[in-house]
Amino acid sequence: MKLIHPLSDFINPNSTILPPPPSYYYEGKCPQTGELLRLPRTPLAEAIAEVLMQQLQQNYFYFYEGKMYGILLVELSNGEQGVIKAFSGLLHGCSVHEGWVPPIPGREEVALAEAQTLAELEAIKQEIIHLQQLPEREQYQTLLTEFKQQLQIMSCQHSQSKKQRQEKRQQCGENLTIEVLEELEAESRQQGIERKYFKRRQNEVLQPFQQVIKGADDRIRELKQQRKELSRQLQTQMHAVYSLTNFSGKSLSLQQLLPGGTPTGTGDCCAPKLLHYAATHGLKPLAMAEFWWGKSSVQDKIQGQFYGACAERCQPLMGFLLSGKSNPIIPFLINKEEIISSIGEWVIYEDKWLIAVNKPPGLLSVPGRYSYNQDSVLSRLRNLYDMELMTVHRLDQDTSGILLLAKNLFTYSQLSQQFEKRQIHKVYEAILAGSLAIAEGVIDLPLWKNPEQSLYQKVDLERGKPSLTRFRVTGKAGDYTRVEFIPLTGRTHQLRVHAADVRGLGIAILGDRLYGCNIDACRLYLHARELSFYHPHLEKTIHLQTATPF
Repeated sequence: MKLIHPLSDFINPNSTILPPPPSYYYEGKCPQTGELLRLPRTPLAEAIAEVLMQQLQQNYFYFYEGKMYGILLVELSNGEQGVIKAFSGLLHGCSVHEGWVPPIPGREEVALAEAQTLAELEAIKQEIIHLQQLPEREQYQTLLTEFKQQLQIMSCQHSQSKKQRQEKRQQCGENLTIEVLEELEAESRQQGIERKYFKRRQNEVLQPFQQVIKGADDRIRELKQQRKELSRQLQTQMHAVYSLTNFSGKSLSLQQLLPGGTPTGTGDCCAPKLLHYAATHGLKPLAMAEFWWGKSSVQDKIQGQFYGACAERCQPLMGFLLSGKSNPIIPFLINKEEIISSIGEWVIYEDKWLIAVNKPPGLLSVPGRYSYNQDSVLSRLRNLYDMELMTVHRLDQDTSGILLLAKNLFTYSQLSQQFEKRQIHKVYEAILAGSLAIAEGVIDLPLWKNPEQSLYQKVDLERGKPSLTRFRVTGKAGDYTRVEFIPLTGRTHQLRVHAADVRGLGIAILGDRLYGCNIDACRLYLHARELSFYHPHLEKTIHLQTATPF
């Protein structure tokens, strides 16, 4: 079976790719020495992966089941370069497919136990589904709705009767006789009895259904606990036999590597498969790239997008897997000075205390929470400058423009205080996806972030934080309006919400799908054009400005 593919299957090896620096590093500390070991995702690796995506796109077999795929660029013993590829987990129920790296040894040792456990888990799943879909649940809800409606009708009738009794008492006044008073009180008591008997009848009818439902829910909890225990047992068995080998030739089981326990699926991901295969077949790793392909039930997975090592399963193994790997000469890369020069257009100001860059759209300001979104302005510049740079503020991923970074803690602290005290002057430029009638003004709308929708901000007059934006129309073209924004506060997505909300401008920024722009656009048309601040070392005001790229 052919597993090492020639580089020419994916790309012309004679072509020159002069990239920006690697966009991501697979990295971990060597367990023995503590040395930080790194394997880059280079533009060449991404180009190879993109050719693989094209190959996958030609076969619906790969689209039907979404999963992570990966390639590893390697150097053979004869000095030639090759490519190996892998998929995570099983592909349509099978772990071995022609042309793909096989699974890490060990799974076959627990194959029978795995099959038996999976069958038990499926039986538990089906019983849970059955209990969740009991006809008594629907019958109970139907009856409960009917009783609620009847009780509401009764309550309205009783309320009306009570009102009529009060009116009769007022009309009679001092002429209210004992007979009439007793009649009114008897009517009130009768309605109380009627309500009491209604609730008793409701309980008598609903209680049998409630007992059945409670029993089913208790059973579901038991089954879920059984399922959890079975999964844990199978995981323990598998991790005891899964054996990974690194480039030093050392082999350890997952249980030895991660004695504290690991999530289900550890060892089945692309990165461990690729690195283990390379280590056991004398291949020198040069660069790696992983991407998602196919349908996704996970909201944050996008077909064709590159991702890094998953935080739960792969990242904890990286230090061991990369141990013994010699630092490769990254093919088609230029030296560090030339790399810095190639992105020199980013840097618009630099001295020994700070640096300001013109951030491109689509790139994070700082690394994200998970391993797959570590690529950012900060991580790239840290790799290039080999120093602990710190971002003083942030721009949205899709917003371009001026981003300020400090080279030491004192500078960072001084500039951060200026941002907190609103002493920094910022000017943004945007294109609105519509025609704005008003020429200028101020938007004063408090913003609040719903904890259940972490990416989304909204106007909330009660819970929101004060947010103030000054705006001015600078031009119009057809149905679009060019606007200059000056944020007087610095809330997340402030300009985007103030533009889109009907209580603000009522027109979303072009390309802002999150806040309602349905027009197809290649980017978010929002640019941080100007930034003024007081330099804590030079003791003067620095005014930075960039050209708006749209």
